[in-house]
Amino acid sequence: MSEAWRQLGEARTGGILLIADHASAHVPDDIDLGIDPALLTNHIAIDIGVAEVAARLVESGAVDAAILGGVSRLVVDCNREEDAPGVLPIASDGHAVPGNALDDAAREARLARFFRPYHDHIAKVIVGHRPAMILSLHSFTPSLAAHPDQARPWHVGVLYNEDERLAGAAIAALEAEGLNVGDQQPYSGKLLNATMNRHAEGNDIPYVGIEMRQDLIGDAAGQALFAERLSRMCSKVALNLAG
Repeated sequence: MSEAWRQLGEARTGGILLIADHASAHVPDDIDLGIDPALLTNHIAIDIGVAEVAARLVESGAVDAAILGGVSRLVVDCNREEDAPGVLPIASDGHAVPGNALDDAAREARLARFFRPYHDHIAKVIVGHRPAMILSLHSFTPSLAAHPDQARPWHVGVLYNEDERLAGAAIAALEAEGLNVGDQQPYSGKLLNATMNRHAEGNDIPYVGIEMRQDLIGDAAGQALFAERLSRMCSKVALNLAG
């Protein structure tokens, strides 16, 4: 274990690896983001519900292992390229994060402490136990404070970039669950896909990115239901992959 990541389960060659960049709201005691601590329960700090759904998927055996980001996305956003401005966000959904206005040395120290160990661990796991597929798990807020007029009606979104091998089967499986499925919604994997670009597409490993709407996974019942849905989706997608 590391302060930069947490792993559930054991990776298996030819299995399913789950990766969740934003599964924690943890801010180390020696880091002051300069924000109201109440914001750490907000979507700007954490993908609400993702850690719990991931744990259920590992416990049920639907996925073999899950690698979860160890700190809040406000400490470092691991789903960005290392040189991207948003890797240490100075603002998110209308909230300033003054503690991230760092000089070059402090920025480098933050990346060396959290960002690189997280991605190094993912790379090590993939080299040691190359999965048949990767499930990237995120969640999204029903509405953004900065754009309250923009409705987000989808229950779940499916994201991908150049590799579309699993997207169609994942969309069909989730629609069969009776869900309103967004194809490249509420974000496009063509624009925001850094972790999967690096570890899945970069290694020619089939993957699918899943965005769950946070109000549907805000409690244990919702988390259990979504884990069951994703378990069935993984089974169908794996069959499609084998075929």
